[in-house]
Amino acid sequence: MSLLLDTVSYNYPGSTHGLHEVSLDVRTGELVAVIGPSGSGKSTLLKLVSGLETGHTGRIALDGEDMSRTPVHRRHIGMVFQSYALFPHLSVLGNVAYGLKLRKVGTAERRQRAQALLDTVGLGEYAQRAVAQLSGGQQQRVALARALATRPGLLLLDEPLSALDALERIRLRGEIRRLQKQVGITTIMVTHDQEEALSMADRIVVMNHGVIEQVGTPMEVYEQPATPFVADFVGKVNVLRSVALGNHRFQVGDMELQCDACDGAFEPGEAVNLYLRPEDRAVEHLREDTANRLQAMVTKVEFLGGLCIAEVTADALHGQTLGLHFSLNQLHDLGIREGHTVDIALRANRIRAFSAARAPQP
Repeated sequence: MSLLLDTVSYNYPGSTHGLHEVSLDVRTGELVAVIGPSGSGKSTLLKLVSGLETGHTGRIALDGEDMSRTPVHRRHIGMVFQSYALFPHLSVLGNVAYGLKLRKVGTAERRQRAQALLDTVGLGEYAQRAVAQLSGGQQQRVALARALATRPGLLLLDEPLSALDALERIRLRGEIRRLQKQVGITTIMVTHDQEEALSMADRIVVMNHGVIEQVGTPMEVYEQPATPFVADFVGKVNVLRSVALGNHRFQVGDMELQCDACDGAFEPGEAVNLYLRPEDRAVEHLREDTANRLQAMVTKVEFLGGLCIAEVTADALHGQTLGLHFSLNQLHDLGIREGHTVDIALRANRIRAFSAARAPQP
């Protein structure tokens, strides 16, 4: 089932929060993750698609049919809530079969379909248990099986893993993605966990202040941010204040930086912010003519296991600092530790530039 939002707007009474002419085309069978800060409109979008909120302008269509005024129970949508909302008085099997019972499916068929789904999510042997006897991850899988029991055309996931610990989230996001591909169901997932979105989604929707800032594959959104907000919000990033010199070159303190990926549409003298990911640096096999090379002082090292962050600065940058990723092996091999210097080069093809006038607003 495909989903189309065509210039959809919605305002909560007495509030500026909502959606403002949002358009989105979700293709059949894909998983789209919606991310953004609190109040950006993520949950509102989900509620409007599900029918839990009404009164919007614009059009919401499922497989080309306008569902804007269609009640919740007729939208053929399954939904997994953040709290799972399982029924404590029903068994695991009873929870999964509940929606089928409401649709007057016969006892034998609904038991068979519920059991088959429990087998699919790896909980077949727990069918007769009470949901209170299950772990958080198991309850999440029961909620997912229940949402799929009625064979919906669209699945909505509202922060489905936020109540779980870190290791359980990592394991279950792989299971959800596997099941979503196996069933082939179109899925929209709202999440605050960027790593979750980047690892699971076919495409990512980045929202801010009720509008969509960018839609793209995880790689596109991360490597080619369309706006300063996306560059700043998705993943870690360094921001350097600079002045455009023309011909893809920028003055940062006493240093000229080359930016091959910048479109060159900046007037000389224009204030520009340069965005650079922590991994977008070179430290080995540098030559005298390597672009954007500088000697930096390590002021701080944050140990994170196999990947560490070193904060560095250089006189040429006039006090501006950079947080750079180094593997633990590089930390040892290159002698990177507080108080020591390191030769680095900022990758000219990875720097992104936006006018300082477009800096993201809180």
